[in-house]
Amino acid sequence: MQEQGHNKMTPVSALRTCRVETDLLIIGGGTAGCFAALTFCKHSKGSVLIAEKADIRRSGCLAAGVNALNAYIAPGKAPQSYVDYARADAEGIVRGDLLLTMSEGLNEAAAELERLGLVILKDAGGGYAMRGERNVKINGENIKPLLAEAVRRHPQIRVLNHVNVTDLTLRDGAVRGAAAIDVRQPVFYEIAARAVLCATGGASGLYRPNNPGFSRHKMWYPPFNTGAGYAMGIRAGAEMTSLEMRFVALRCKGTIAPTGTLAQGVGARQVNARGEVYEGRYGLSTSQRLLGTVTENAEGRGPCCLRTAGITKGQSDDLLRAYLNMAPSQTLRWVESGRTPDVADVPIEGTEPYIVGGHTAAGYWVSTARETTLPGLYAAGDAAGGCPQKYVTGACVEGAIAARAAARALAETAGQQGGAETAPPAQSALAEAEGFLRRGQSGEQTDALEEEMQSVMDEYAGGIGQGYQCHAEGLAEADGKIRALEARAGGLGAADMQGLTWIYELRDRLTLCRSLIAHLAARRETRWPGFVRRADYPAKDDAFLLYVNSRMQGGEVSILHRPLVGEAETYEH
Repeated sequence: MQEQGHNKMTPVSALRTCRVETDLLIIGGGTAGCFAALTFCKHSKGSVLIAEKADIRRSGCLAAGVNALNAYIAPGKAPQSYVDYARADAEGIVRGDLLLTMSEGLNEAAAELERLGLVILKDAGGGYAMRGERNVKINGENIKPLLAEAVRRHPQIRVLNHVNVTDLTLRDGAVRGAAAIDVRQPVFYEIAARAVLCATGGASGLYRPNNPGFSRHKMWYPPFNTGAGYAMGIRAGAEMTSLEMRFVALRCKGTIAPTGTLAQGVGARQVNARGEVYEGRYGLSTSQRLLGTVTENAEGRGPCCLRTAGITKGQSDDLLRAYLNMAPSQTLRWVESGRTPDVADVPIEGTEPYIVGGHTAAGYWVSTARETTLPGLYAAGDAAGGCPQKYVTGACVEGAIAARAAARALAETAGQQGGAETAPPAQSALAEAEGFLRRGQSGEQTDALEEEMQSVMDEYAGGIGQGYQCHAEGLAEADGKIRALEARAGGLGAADMQGLTWIYELRDRLTLCRSLIAHLAARRETRWPGFVRRADYPAKDDAFLLYVNSRMQGGEVSILHRPLVGEAETYEH
């Protein structure tokens, strides 16, 4: 959500058009995007353009760093063990082919990150220091700058920072580029490409967040990830999968800092206000851990905490240092209050729901090669569905798989028409952008509509205020209200490029809300009770042991059911 009152940019009424041509366009310069660009250049002499809304030096989920690689095949384990873990955690709704091909590349991705300069901690025997069964300890505060510097040095790669892609452009049903705006300068980009990779990340800000007002950006997932990658594909007719498998993070109360370092690093257990360890009563999957906390609070046994009181001073100091890498506000809270982890337990809570394909199976429906149902468009990382529990290394692997597939496709079509002939003009996108600007600052404010959207989703589509619970009647109400907000958003105006960017971010969130509501309504069971509970269908029903997919056609969302795909299959559309 934005702070429009602080906008000091020069008013804009018209845009200068800039045409750019490339072989591979990568939308989003985060983990998957950067790794994909580097991989593509190993397999092709073609040109790469990365369009990044922020600056790739500190953008995406790794912007502030991370203290572990959470997806790794430990010595003595096989990739299949990771597939089995992720399938069990997702209650069976995964793509076995995607999980296996990702798992097979996890350790090589970690080794490549180390070659780029990432410090991976070692054990006494010289191997990687493990944290739990699938995690590797790192000093990762500079992981994103390392990736960005490798991209910057490569002669085949060009980066457009501060460029927000708004729409895909198609010709004869195939994606052949994109339309974009500069978020600072009055420039409209018409990008022609022979292949496109969507690596924009997932979506935050659909629901009312934990912290209101000034602190509303203090959330688990980056507030700048608006679901744009999903939304541009949805509007273009791409098939999406498992959006109803939302992700709700269990986090440190107030700061929304990660809890995995506490649970895995020092073995902290979940306890209620009576000091009872409750996690075993509900199960130990990701959604079940959250369900336990929600239920204990609802039944009057909260507040809930992770039990850390009594750990050693050394362990406590290690935690303070670890959180400086990824959530410094938590370390500051501990130090300022004097209630360090060895002194007091750490209060925990659930966040608002997110749509994120790196933790759950939500995202584009892709082939084993990570091509979407729109020819020429690939997806990786949080944007790609079917393959949960990716984390950093998994996002790298998917970026690499998609990049290799794109390189093969371009090699097969070498000599065919490319560049200026392949991408249609983006005149409709340009006209829309200039229409918003001609209106100037409108009476309705973008952030006010965004707050209304979040309130609707919270109340009728299973947000924090409803204990993540929804039902058919409420979802129908949510759909009607979101449609009305879409109509109002079409009449917004912007005085400058930042204001225009905010309009597009709201538009993308509203598009995604429409599809999400349809998915929530279509899964008539409760499979992940911590992430979403159907009050009208409270039990798990194995009739829904299938993928809930969707397409938007003519502004309406249609639902498709698809059978499960196993590891032994190589799925093509």
